[in-house]
Amino acid sequence: QLQLVESGGGLVQPGGSLRLSCAASGFTLKNYAIGWFRQAPGKEREGVSCISTGGYYTNYADSVKGRFTISLDNAKNTVYLQMNSLKPEDTASYYCAADTLNLFGTSCLDPRQYHYWGQGTQVTVSS
Repeated sequence: QLQLVESGGGLVQPGGSLRLSCAASGFTLKNYAIGWFRQAPGKEREGVSCISTGGYYTNYADSVKGRFTISLDNAKNTVYLQMNSLKPEDTASYYCAADTLNLFGTSCLDPRQYHYWGQGTQVTVSS
């Protein structure tokens, strides 16, 4: 059974860092496009970062460029989202997702392109 499990969320002060993990079971992540998305209360789910099949292409939302980094560990079958210089507006539930399509550009950050989703992890940035 294909499953994605996020972890690493929590409460952090502005300017702090967190690393989110998305562990996959039942399938091999490197064969899928993988995205990180977030959703704040009352807002639509938005793409944060993504990595293409094979890990050769990455993309980031403008709001997180230079602060967040996505990476894939094939040995652990896990994708990470390193989040630095966190801001209160980064507060949201964060989800990872995967799909068999090889996604690029804006499609890579479009949640409608992804079929497989984790249950999410909460990130709260507050002093």
